[in-house]
Amino acid sequence: MSYFTGLDLHSTNTMIGVLDDQKERVFRKRTPNKISVILEHLEPYKNDMVGVVVESTFNWYWLVDGLQEAGYKVHLAHPGAFSEYKGLKHVDDKHSAFFLAKLLLLGILPEGYIFPIKDRHLRDLLRKRLKLVNNRTQYILGFESLVNRNLAVNINANAVKKLYEGDIEEMFEDEHLILSAQANIATMRYFDPKIKEIEKKILATAKLKPEFEILLTAPGIGNILALTISLETGDISRFKEVGNYASYCRCVSSQRLSNKKKKGQNNRKNGNKYLAWAYLEAAHKLRRYCPEAEAFYRRKSLKTHKVVAIKALAHKISRACYYMMKENVAFDINKLFGYPLKVKNRCGSKPDRGLDVEPLAPIGNTATPT
Repeated sequence: MSYFTGLDLHSTNTMIGVLDDQKERVFRKRTPNKISVILEHLEPYKNDMVGVVVESTFNWYWLVDGLQEAGYKVHLAHPGAFSEYKGLKHVDDKHSAFFLAKLLLLGILPEGYIFPIKDRHLRDLLRKRLKLVNNRTQYILGFESLVNRNLAVNINANAVKKLYEGDIEEMFEDEHLILSAQANIATMRYFDPKIKEIEKKILATAKLKPEFEILLTAPGIGNILALTISLETGDISRFKEVGNYASYCRCVSSQRLSNKKKKGQNNRKNGNKYLAWAYLEAAHKLRRYCPEAEAFYRRKSLKTHKVVAIKALAHKISRACYYMMKENVAFDINKLFGYPLKVKNRCGSKPDRGLDVEPLAPIGNTATPT
């Protein structure tokens, strides 16, 4: 007899549902979120357990890690890729647990990727850095707005980053404005050492990864973007095709077409928002340092909206990075755009911003990037 287990995980408790290979319900129990208690309930079925399904919720780390350490075959269910039958009159946690087990039994369970513990913690640390940077940016923008409102003066972010609390007293006369502005600067300064400490720690580890070094060969991709792409991607072999990776990076459109007519839209937020951000940033930077990328963007922007044009460039970069990481090859501009340009500054050097880019061949995107 073989057994299949579904775990409906919540913030404080977990519903356990065990099915046998005849789809019979042999065990169900709601337990507190303690790995020792859950393992105790699963122990009688362990030797014949085919797999345990855990839905990818916000707090799955401890449960998946504990089950794997105990020797169970764990499957992380992707909730965005399946839904229960909408015609059901009554659904509860018990039903959901057995539903997960049944998907595994039938071999139709959409699975998510379980990051190795070490890489997962490093990735989460990088996400924490991004959150700190975003918080710091809010205070910088708040200070810029305060100066503009009261002094009618525009001040850019680089100038704000050089300010200290003592500099504020010379800028304003009102004591309340001074206190408000000093609060912005002091908070901004508080984030700086934390951000640098995290960057130093992550870089020391990431430099050992071959994917990180390969990504740095692409113009416009520096340490932070290379860290984000390599850590958020994980094992590149988990993506069977380049299209799967581009979709995961949110670099493809989300729509339903029938007879060339739009019939609706799928979930455009499916995928990794951090990779989506990284490739958009890489696209903006590649335009600065690569005449071929600037020419591609210009042609696209003449045909469609500029937002769509930059997304198209981000899509090309994501495809290129896929092959770079998979085949361990350096960036090649000819494989990305597929035609030469009459330019003095080739991609990789900083071009003259007034340079007119003249294509030698008809415009087209027929080459497969590597």
